Amino acid sequence: MRSLYLNGAWAPSASSVAIDVINPATEEVVDAVPAGDASDVDRAVAAAREAFPAWSALPYTERCAYLARALELLQERAGGIAEAVATDIGAPLKFAQKVQTGFPLLMFHTFLQLIETDGERLFTGEKAGEGDSLIVREPFGVVGAITPWNYPLHQIVLKAVPALAAGNTFVLKPTEVAPMAAYALTEVLHDAGLPAGVFNLVSGTGPVVGEAIAAHPRVDMVSFTGSGRAGKRVSEVAAATVKKVALELGGKSPNVILPDADLAAAVKNGVADVMRNTGQSCDALSRMIVPREHYGDAVRIAAEAAQKYAPGDPFEEGVRMGPVVSAAQRDRVRDYIEVGVKEGARLVVGGAQAPEGRARGYFVRPTVFADVDTGMRIAQEEIFGPVVALIAYDGEDEAVRIANDTDYGLSGAVWSGDADRALAVARRLRTGQVKINGAGVEPRLPFGGYKQSGVGREWGLPGIEEFCEVKGIQR
Repeated sequence: MRSLYLNGAWAPSASSVAIDVINPATEEVVDAVPAGDASDVDRAVAAAREAFPAWSALPYTERCAYLARALELLQERAGGIAEAVATDIGAPLKFAQKVQTGFPLLMFHTFLQLIETDGERLFTGEKAGEGDSLIVREPFGVVGAITPWNYPLHQIVLKAVPALAAGNTFVLKPTEVAPMAAYALTEVLHDAGLPAGVFNLVSGTGPVVGEAIAAHPRVDMVSFTGSGRAGKRVSEVAAATVKKVALELGGKSPNVILPDADLAAAVKNGVADVMRNTGQSCDALSRMIVPREHYGDAVRIAAEAAQKYAPGDPFEEGVRMGPVVSAAQRDRVRDYIEVGVKEGARLVVGGAQAPEGRARGYFVRPTVFADVDTGMRIAQEEIFGPVVALIAYDGEDEAVRIANDTDYGLSGAVWSGDADRALAVARRLRTGQVKINGAGVEPRLPFGGYKQSGVGREWGLPGIEEFCEVKGIQR
């Protein structure tokens, strides 16, 4: 069983209970982590609190020098980390290399670039108003982070790098389902020489370790990524000590295809987006909103595209989609597919049965539903699996209404042959990020949710400022 990381060293948990880590492709136990408890959180917070004065007093350039060394080590070890992620979440190895490790490396590098350019303004102060008055950004203190299993390295990088750069110290509860990337990053930070207590790791479950972090009176901020239900609980627990809470929660993102769009490109891109990471992406474009006059063609193209994502062993060459992460997640996705059929949606491809030849492992068929009504559960609730719902519309206003007819607002897409028209529709979507015509990822943009998709922003400069208190100095 692995250990906790407290005050600059690996240490045993106060709890003797272990949590098995399961390979979702084989259902075999591949690792085990401690089921930490509240006393472990107390030790981690005490270490972080003790380290805070010296760490926050360092010039931001010195803090970033530690992080730059960590980035170098992370790049050197990226291959092994990708294999670990392919093992414990079931991501295809090529995807694990390109996205599960490659994208966190890009975000890490981008944060350091932004601080190199804007650090003086961010952390030294900027003039405001008349005279020599200043706006100053300062660290909160101890930041507690609770991160999910779907992008296990990426979600930690989005929190730890800007928080540490801003002068905060850090207590991490990584996912217990797929923890191997978190341990690899912790080893990198240790080997980069990060001072003792600046970064701490306590493994365990959300109801025990996560709640202990959120409730702790000496934790000054909590950053959480996960389900809406768990995010609401974090907010409730944290409210007793009036600390800042940042939440990145679920999504039911719309893919709005306008009549003048390149239909084949839009539909294929939308299907690929949902099949990415076996549908386990909070920003997946799971609702494809199509003009009625092109609906039949869109259904046909979507079905053909989805059938190219046959589930397979993550380490097999050419496999584009692996299993979902756990038996519970497999059962959840299959249950939603059955719900869709019962609600009257038309099952075009896929279904709730195990994929052919995949009786072992947590595999789910890539599934496309047509004739979906916006009131159906499969159109309103986050499935977190490889399931696409096609919804027809008449007129642009109805397309926008359908797109916004959900409690979520994390991401979205618009496709049109007219760039100005696409931008106009994008502005009408009540969501934190919108891609136009399949645009690539821009790591300097903010990412976060409207409505029940969350509070706060990650990525880019807003993702750094999220971990800063703001002080006004009048002089």
